[in-house]
Amino acid sequence: MDIIVENLTKIYGSQHAVDDISFKVRTGEVLGFLGPNGAGKTTTMKAITSYLNPTKGNIRVGEFSVAEQAEEVRKNIGYLPEQNPLYPEMPVIDYLKFVAEIQGIEKSIIKARILEMVNICGLEGEKHKKIGELSKGYRQRVGLAQALIHDPDVLILDEPTAGLDPNQIIEIRELIKTIGREKTVLLSSHILAEVEATCDRILIINKGKIVADGSADELRKQAKGQEIIILTIEDADSNEVFDALKAISSVELVDKKDGNNRFEIQSRANESSRRAIFSMCVDNGWPLTEMTPVETKLEDIFRELTMN
Repeated sequence: MDIIVENLTKIYGSQHAVDDISFKVRTGEVLGFLGPNGAGKTTTMKAITSYLNPTKGNIRVGEFSVAEQAEEVRKNIGYLPEQNPLYPEMPVIDYLKFVAEIQGIEKSIIKARILEMVNICGLEGEKHKKIGELSKGYRQRVGLAQALIHDPDVLILDEPTAGLDPNQIIEIRELIKTIGREKTVLLSSHILAEVEATCDRILIINKGKIVADGSADELRKQAKGQEIIILTIEDADSNEVFDALKAISSVELVDKKDGNNRFEIQSRANESSRRAIFSMCVDNGWPLTEMTPVETKLEDIFRELTMN
């Protein structure tokens, strides 16, 4: 069940929280939604779930319009908001039963669904405890269980790994990736490495507008610009090597130790210096022991797109 967002705008007073954005999330795709605080991520998610009405634009979840068929949309969506709304005085089992009944699950299968969610979300040892007695990480697991219990076609997850320890994050990541093979998943996170490891595609929003859309590799290629290479040349005079490299491209001496000279090369725009560097070393008889392209980090791309 695809999510289709067309020209979505949400205005609060004079502020455009979301400003005329359009995108699509396909069935079987996990889309990572990135952006700084206040960028419009949560507003967009709330609009998709019909929690709030957009000022302009249209949203469809499968064949259903959020504006005209909100009840049908809700039936097909599992939603974990950033502020996980739980009832602390209820035991986990009772809470999941309560959610299952609200979602209209047949009484004959509620018990089986609860047990399945307890197993999937790692709540076996906590299922009889009151939610208020759980750690933040386990409360997050309960929130994920309530989002999944009615087996929705679409999952909207706002910071799903917040409060989890590294082992729990890996477990939830694998769960989301498995779910994403059959469902449509839109998730937001401030943990960029987590998004890269979990998501098929990344959408970055800043000041209510989409500023990037693509896989992590595609975003790197778009942002890379000039090639940067770290190289080490041994048993050679650093000044002589520096002058030779300078004739090829922009160069900076990074480290000089025991005859091992380490340089950072910035190639000319739309060119690669690797072949010229290799030929230079062969011609001069210089041992080239390292030539490593510097990969643009997702964090650097994010900062570049959202700092303005």
